[in-house]
Amino acid sequence: MQELSTMIRIVLTGVGAYISIILMLRISGKRTLAKMNAFDFIVTVAMGSILATTLTSQQTTLLAGLTAFGTLVILQYMLAKLSKRFSMVNRMIKSEPTLLFYRGDYLQEYLRKERILEMEVIQAIRASGTPLEQVEAVVLETDGTFSVLKDSQDVMEHVNK
Repeated sequence: MQELSTMIRIVLTGVGAYISIILMLRISGKRTLAKMNAFDFIVTVAMGSILATTLTSQQTTLLAGLTAFGTLVILQYMLAKLSKRFSMVNRMIKSEPTLLFYRGDYLQEYLRKERILEMEVIQAIRASGTPLEQVEAVVLETDGTFSVLKDSQDVMEHVNK
């Protein structure tokens, strides 16, 4: 009988948490679900941990789980606002795009710094479908993806964002 009540509690808590989390994420805006930087990743892992604990721990109430989840969403929202308003905060939490390949040359210093192999750059170029001779630059973005750029104007605009 206790197993049945535990299962019912998990289902009811899961439904309540699921609906509440969707509402919180919709209210907090697209930024919460944007491509992840390191801070976004940490918050996402923490949110998953809170949800798992809320669902499986009888000591953690739905209200306690939602409070913790809401706290993380609010902190993420505030950090995004501060980051937009203060460039120092933005620099602290976000990395800059890194130019890895420019006009046929691999920029070895930046490849080493970012721990990227030349083969990974070549794979990114292949994946973009751009012939190597048309590639002006390859940039490692702040979210870990590669951008393959075809003309020097795009490069300057892209790196100077």
